[in-house]
Amino acid sequence: MTGHAGAQDRVSLLRALEALRNGVPNGDAVNALGCAQPQVLGRFEEQLEELGANPPPVVTGALVSGDFGAGKSHLLEYLEHIAVSRGFVCSRVVISKETPLHDPSKVVQAALREARFPDGRGSVIHELASRIDYRSRQAAAFVEWAMSAPGLIGATVHLHERSHEHELIARILDFWSGEKIGVAEVRAGLKSVGSRGAYDVKAIKIRDLAPLRLEFATRFARAVGMRGWVLLIDELELAGRYTLQQRAKSYAELARWLGLAEGAVPGVAVVATITDDFDIKVLQEKDDLVLVPERLRSKGTEDAVLLAARAEVGMRAIERDKIPLMLPNEETLKETYTRLEDIYSRAYGAAPQLDTTVTTMRRPIRSYIRRWINEWDLLRYRPDAHLDTEVGELEQRYDEEPELGQGSAESDGE
Repeated sequence: MTGHAGAQDRVSLLRALEALRNGVPNGDAVNALGCAQPQVLGRFEEQLEELGANPPPVVTGALVSGDFGAGKSHLLEYLEHIAVSRGFVCSRVVISKETPLHDPSKVVQAALREARFPDGRGSVIHELASRIDYRSRQAAAFVEWAMSAPGLIGATVHLHERSHEHELIARILDFWSGEKIGVAEVRAGLKSVGSRGAYDVKAIKIRDLAPLRLEFATRFARAVGMRGWVLLIDELELAGRYTLQQRAKSYAELARWLGLAEGAVPGVAVVATITDDFDIKVLQEKDDLVLVPERLRSKGTEDAVLLAARAEVGMRAIERDKIPLMLPNEETLKETYTRLEDIYSRAYGAAPQLDTTVTTMRRPIRSYIRRWINEWDLLRYRPDAHLDTEVGELEQRYDEEPELGQGSAESDGE
């Protein structure tokens, strides 16, 4: 029995080392190395505390900045572990061509698809639906909220509680998970349970449905005993390569996700990451601070003026409210080296001592970690090898690539 446990431990160590070699952190790597970012961890603790209030409050988000390889993804992995272990649903969303920041429907779909939660397996909505007890106090509060929400939402909750038509229930769960559902189908379902006319069932605009879906999911999670929802958004800097109009929408969406603008989703705590030079390279050198509001307000429409105001809030957050990741100092480097040496030794046998002389503190922690692992790997096969590791820097580029923001096309109705 002990031998089996030891074998399993070694597998976890090997997985951790492989992730660290590739610079892509996983749960094993995060558990092994921990996280030396006290300022961010302190703010995250405050967010989790705020999420416990009733009714679900709007929680101000945290924006974390760091250079490429500074540990932003490692940090989010660590925060995800904390959140799930404490009873929160947690989604980690990476901004990409498929999930553009300016499209809230795509971001919410990704949040629902990537959600992790205690003892959860598979789709978060389907799992929550299998756990809910509509007789419970938490569920009663959820139903009360649903009755005050747009009719399409309230009607689907009513049908989920009362209908026995398996196909209709499956369609409702798909709708809650991000798919479409027909208004006529919902109305027919209400008629079948004797509730015809009980809800004003109308189509909901896509732009209004996205945040509503996440609020629904958050309240649904609380109805089955979850403590709230944590949304971790990685690689916001991709928005710097969008067109100006796409960047404007992205800044406005960021303001909303951070709880700084109208339409913020209650019951959700957001931590987002961005490169530390974004404000200089994009807001200043591309002159977005001036051009974005100027271009939008020149359109003269009410929607454009509102978008300009929200975009300004998002840009100011990037400029002023970032929490910078701490660069490693001698103490943290020594501690990291000691931990990593122990992991490597337990996985492969005693790791040879390396030259850990620090010549600069401006290099990200990932460069040290990868260097140490690569040198141990080489010495494991060539003990007499002469080590001379060169470290280069990867420059983040912000050249416009309009196709990166073309992940979806929005329409007016659900």
